[in-house]
Amino acid sequence: MNEQAKSVATAPTDMTRLLRASLASQGGWLPFDRFMALALYAPGLGYYSSGTQPIGRMPADGSDFVTAAEISPFFGQTLANSVREALRHTHTQAVYEFGAGNGSLALHLLDALGDDVHRYTIIDISGSLRQSQAQRLQAHAAKVNWLDTWPTQLLGVVVGNEVLDAMPVRLLHRVAGQWHERGVVWDEHAQTLAWQDRPTHDTPPLAIEGSHDYLTEIHPQAEAFVRSVGERLQAGAMFFIDYGFPEHEYYHPQRHMGTLMCHQGHLSDGDPLQQVGHKDITAHVNFTSLAWAAQEVGLQVLGYASQAQFLLNSGLLTLLEKASVIEQSRAQILIQDHEMGELFKVMALGRGEAWVPMGFVQADRTHRL
Repeated sequence: MNEQAKSVATAPTDMTRLLRASLASQGGWLPFDRFMALALYAPGLGYYSSGTQPIGRMPADGSDFVTAAEISPFFGQTLANSVREALRHTHTQAVYEFGAGNGSLALHLLDALGDDVHRYTIIDISGSLRQSQAQRLQAHAAKVNWLDTWPTQLLGVVVGNEVLDAMPVRLLHRVAGQWHERGVVWDEHAQTLAWQDRPTHDTPPLAIEGSHDYLTEIHPQAEAFVRSVGERLQAGAMFFIDYGFPEHEYYHPQRHMGTLMCHQGHLSDGDPLQQVGHKDITAHVNFTSLAWAAQEVGLQVLGYASQAQFLLNSGLLTLLEKASVIEQSRAQILIQDHEMGELFKVMALGRGEAWVPMGFVQADRTHRL
């Protein structure tokens, strides 16, 4: 059964031509994860590889979204407490950051960690951001280096803030009880990109209660990423911060429209087929699947908590004692339930004997994964 959905006309841009060529080479249909990979990471054309600066506080600065590190420097300073503890516990002295954005988090971590970190390595698929990162991190130039390819071994603490949500996902669509994979086609009549579903034997990791139509995502690329990083981690720990849910919440019967979302000019929309290459495309993280992926390569799940609880456990309130009222107000966004505090989660992974990092000493939710 094929289902072609309505979409909005796409201008004949270089990105459109790339997509049409890719569609032609694949028989006219691209699974969504391949489309998302091109839209975000195609060299010179994708959202993260075209030289744009997506992260900022306001639309006036040309940005599309804001991260915790931009909202308040106390995010990075508090995270540094947990990173420092992990470095000392694992007897390592290096930090590896995946997807460092404009370098704000790296700066705050380096400022706070001081002599506890000897080498800070940024591994980022978006080489276009390297120049802005280097400018921001000039004071720490002796410690910072960049890699285009992954090292064969990692000895230290890995940090990834809002990295997993931008990894391509597959879309599964249940229609009249039958599961389909959703992909992208070119509608010659309308001269637009359009949706098209194809029957599949793949299903979400949990059975979805009810018989209603249901659209959702699965995350093989994020799982492969965690496995690959985990295989390279010889000693140390990993901290991933992102918005998402454990599996039983992710695939709740009422979440029937999935979590796919686009961001442009600090506004959100649900149509990734518009303005391809000019806006961010994200999906929430299934933290349960990432925990399984980590365990498959011998890692321990050291903790899983809301961002609010992790930051409070890691000493945020102590750091805020001498902050101005304005600084305290901005930092509240990090922990308020209706802002970032509950939607964002933190997961820590490690190799070797399990231990309890400070960020999870209270209200750890690992048992809910």
